[in-house]
Amino acid sequence: MDHLLIRGGRPLHGTVRVSGAKNAALPELCAALLTAEPVHLANVPHLQDVRTTLKLLRHLGAEAEWENEGVRIDAGPVASTEAPYELVKTMRASILVLGPLLARFGTATVSLPGGCAIGSRPVDQHIKGMQAMGAHITVEHGNIRAEAPLNAHGQRRLHGARITTDMVTVTGTENLLMAAALAEGVTVLENAAREPEVTDLAELLIAMGAQIEGHGSHRITVHGVERLHAPATPHRVVADRIEAGTFLCAVAAAGGDVMVAGARAEHLDALLDKLREAGATLGVQSAGIRIQASGRPRAVSFRTSEFPAFPTDMQAQLMAVNCIAEGTATVSETIFENRFMHVNELLRLGAHIETDGHTAVVTGVPQLSGATVMATDLRASASLVIAGLVAEGATRVDRIYHLDRGYDGMEVKLRALGADIERVAGG
Repeated sequence: MDHLLIRGGRPLHGTVRVSGAKNAALPELCAALLTAEPVHLANVPHLQDVRTTLKLLRHLGAEAEWENEGVRIDAGPVASTEAPYELVKTMRASILVLGPLLARFGTATVSLPGGCAIGSRPVDQHIKGMQAMGAHITVEHGNIRAEAPLNAHGQRRLHGARITTDMVTVTGTENLLMAAALAEGVTVLENAAREPEVTDLAELLIAMGAQIEGHGSHRITVHGVERLHAPATPHRVVADRIEAGTFLCAVAAAGGDVMVAGARAEHLDALLDKLREAGATLGVQSAGIRIQASGRPRAVSFRTSEFPAFPTDMQAQLMAVNCIAEGTATVSETIFENRFMHVNELLRLGAHIETDGHTAVVTGVPQLSGATVMATDLRASASLVIAGLVAEGATRVDRIYHLDRGYDGMEVKLRALGADIERVAGG
């Protein structure tokens, strides 16, 4: 099993380009199921979750191949509407095929995704919304079986509805948005997620002929259409704000001067405010965000919440910055119940962190010390890499398959900025 070997103490300098967002690419790959015409997506990141999604689409009968720095999906030949457990167990985002399959084919069977290391992410809001759109849904033997109602013409079609989810859910909003695009009538999604990835999916659907208003707000209105088509030009997946934020945190911790090309400040306002508070100098440009940092950062307290507030996916990375900061910071995690699993690994590097339920108190230390640590989830692995960049001596990060789920060549990009980091195969 591969691991990363990091020798800390080097500041970062240069330019790093952000890849396309995993959390936008996955629903957009699934959205290709909504039309029989080939859909081209550009700026798709080369990640394990993307490869898993392509494998699932092929299982359903679609043609899905890498082509010209992007992906081409032809869902015209789709012959199956069943996503089995063997293909969805490793990736919760597989639930995103439910809405498109049900909307286009009138039926879908999707295995319930497996457990998640960072806590419970139930799909009940997806089910509740599709039931409001007329679907008959049963959950049995670990499978969600859904069937759209018959309309006056004997076709199985979802119908419009006003849907208010009990909580803000990104994948729930995305699934219902895709389902509503082909439903008969008007669907209003209340308490919708506002994340940039949801907005990017809506823009793709609009390019495919969907009629959508209000995306980017808590109320999205969808006027269903009879069919969708391929976009006239390839849709470019939005830049990954979490990858961009991770590199910004790496520089804030290790010091240096880096241009994060492709980063969009409007997607990172909450993080940028905290990095300025920590002492970093930020320059926002049309081409990206430049960060300059030297010396120890200042400790910054923060609380995670839904966009546009501080993202839970950046909690572990900014905590790593706080580990070597001057002062004490309080971190409150409000989204996932088990998202402090990286704390024990940071403690192995010499960090001083105390946790109590959903709160962590981090007292910065002048120096971390290299050790062998183990990644427990995607963003936790990124925090360990950041800590390794500033630790004295060598840090070994095991189980980096977590990292590969969400970062396209992180060690290659960091090495180009001057970091002493390498991927070691096996062992």
